[in-house]
Amino acid sequence: MKRPTILQIVPELDTGGAELSAVEIAGAIVRAGGRAIVLTQGGRLADRVTEAGGELVDFPAATKNPARIWLNGNAIANIVTREGVDLIHARSRAPAWSARFAARATRKPFVTTYHGAYGEKNAMKRVYNRVMADGDIVIANSKYTRDLMRSRYDTPEGRIRVIYRGVDGDDFDAAAIPAERTEALRRTWGVGADARVILQAARLTEWKGQSVLIAATKLLHQLGRLGDAVVVLAGDAQGRDGYETQIRQEIAGAGLGGRVLLVGHVADMPAAYSAAHLAIVASTQPEAFGRVGTESQIMGCPVIATAIGAPPETVLATPAVPEDQRTGWLVPPGDAVALSEAISDALALTPEERTSLGQRARAHVLGSFTLDAMKRQTLAVYDELLGTHMAQTFDAAHR
Repeated sequence: MKRPTILQIVPELDTGGAELSAVEIAGAIVRAGGRAIVLTQGGRLADRVTEAGGELVDFPAATKNPARIWLNGNAIANIVTREGVDLIHARSRAPAWSARFAARATRKPFVTTYHGAYGEKNAMKRVYNRVMADGDIVIANSKYTRDLMRSRYDTPEGRIRVIYRGVDGDDFDAAAIPAERTEALRRTWGVGADARVILQAARLTEWKGQSVLIAATKLLHQLGRLGDAVVVLAGDAQGRDGYETQIRQEIAGAGLGGRVLLVGHVADMPAAYSAAHLAIVASTQPEAFGRVGTESQIMGCPVIATAIGAPPETVLATPAVPEDQRTGWLVPPGDAVALSEAISDALALTPEERTSLGQRARAHVLGSFTLDAMKRQTLAVYDELLGTHMAQTFDAAHR
């Protein structure tokens, strides 16, 4: 019997939930007895596809040129025919248009994952975005994105599957991170051994809210409530040099030189959370999922997130739950005062209180947001369309 061949397409394999999911699902397909092909322009994560047994095809998937998108559709259709592809899975808008054309031309099932909130400022943008809701099955990475699709495009409930972004509980386990690894990262950041780290892991772009965190830090510093804490902004600008310059000016203007550090991209995120006393998700626009919220919690690192988008699905906070069930804090977006108060509360936790909260947070994520669950549920979508048994094979391989 021919093993199922799944083709995923993603613009680049650099950073972000869509990119990491493509890598992880490629590995799951191979483990389930399938063949995994990823069309992409490459990036930091590219080698991980081949390491997992997948096949990487260099492809101009990041283009937004309409003519090139149409040509890409024909090129993908040729690849589908040549390689015996059984199903196409698109993870981003521009390549999804090409993939949709190829799927229709070759009569293959078409799956999309709705990874982002996708702004819609005009009718053309709405048409452009809609392709992500046009899969034979559409995977929503949260209930928030499911509801967004239904409200925007009237996507039938029967075509939507909510599959949360998963976290690997083995990789993200504070007990498994050697102290030397964490200490080395702190030295790279230029953070003293005794300083408590407030970590924001996010690319440098305005809606991620670095400016709000800087303003909150300034308030805490002025009130004498920052203590020994240092804010680490982990993420690169990805070409947004003007915003990085703005951030540096805000830090200097607030008198926070040495207290707010820009450290660039961090590859070892488990060590980063291990080094952190507190994690921040300060986004001023909705996060479609927001993996920092789950990654920090599974590491036992308290998290403060903004209460828009999906974080209210992943972070348990008062008043929605009693204080003794809290796994973090939720604050209004763009509210530096509320963020400063939550940071102050988190910094004031006793070691016992912080440990207890961290244990609840890890148990919460292990119960609802594991990587294995994400892989199994995605394979089940492929099975549903192909009549295969990859999810069952994947489970058997884990026994």
